[in-house]
Amino acid sequence: MSFINYSSREINCKIVYYGPGLCGKTTNLQYIYNKTNPEAKGKMISLATETERTLFFDFLPLSLGEIRGFKTRFHLYTVPGQVFYDASRKLILKGVDGVVFCADSQVERIEANIESLDNLRTNLADQGYNLDKIAYVVQYNKRDLPNVSPLPELKKLLNPTNVPEYEAVATTGIGVFDTLKAVAKLVLTELKRGG
Repeated sequence: MSFINYSSREINCKIVYYGPGLCGKTTNLQYIYNKTNPEAKGKMISLATETERTLFFDFLPLSLGEIRGFKTRFHLYTVPGQVFYDASRKLILKGVDGVVFCADSQVERIEANIESLDNLRTNLADQGYNLDKIAYVVQYNKRDLPNVSPLPELKKLLNPTNVPEYEAVATTGIGVFDTLKAVAKLVLTELKRGG
């Protein structure tokens, strides 16, 4: 749920990048961070333990306009990729406004994608959210690699509800901002609706 800061006249929205280990969640955030105007972003924070890492930063995209006189600040998070970090994943999903499911397009990562998507659905449900009712987009990352699954197969397995979806190569930025803009637009649509 969005947090409204009346003193700064900002609505704070949380977007979480979710997906299997090494699918490109961190690469997405690093690319966005590096291409965002320095005056419009906070520091990138990496919460790292010996075994896991979570990235976070916030930014104020000036081009998206205002809602009822308030600017919108987005807080972007990644979750640890491996499913055995489930407690961290649940904690990071608390108060989420939008989710990007970052899938690894490689053939050998299909099972990891499915497991991670099932885990996302379960963790959201545990907190009273329904994946089919929140701002949600799918990104098929690593499309530049030689061993990728065909797009129709990925769509069938990972996007049966036909939410907005994007092909991406996060290392070069292809599809990165398209994905972010799509989820941000869905979040803002919900806010304007009063959701």
